[in-house]
Amino acid sequence: MTIENRRPGPPVTSVSIVLLTLARRIETELNTVLAPLDLTVSRLGLLGHIAGVPGVSFSDLARMSGTTVQSVHSAVKVLAGAGLVRDNTARAGSASAIEITPDGARLLDAATGAIAEVDDLLFGPAADPIQQQVAGAVRAAFGGFATP
Repeated sequence: MTIENRRPGPPVTSVSIVLLTLARRIETELNTVLAPLDLTVSRLGLLGHIAGVPGVSFSDLARMSGTTVQSVHSAVKVLAGAGLVRDNTARAGSASAIEITPDGARLLDAATGAIAEVDDLLFGPAADPIQQQVAGAVRAAFGGFATP
């Protein structure tokens, strides 16, 4: 607080809080563009993991997504019910081998376009200059990211 006018000064800047705030905005925007595809950010993540690691197990999916095996089972059941993935389990009690279906691959391609829209909105040429700097730092740190 400033002494002269008793109004609070600027908030303490925390990298964690700034990034968390930006992450929530990104997630909100992504969920908005993914909704017409009947996807959420979580389901998109699982679909992407399954596409990237054909034959992946429920345990591996849980580790990759940072969630429980039970949650992954529920989400994969929904994805399988929609015809987006299949579980090639040979028999009950054996390890699962989950893979994406052609419909799932098409949906993943459509989602990639939706993600590009959000990238452009939040980090492209018309975005806030600070967010453009964040995007530049991410590209520099992780390489290989396309410029929106």
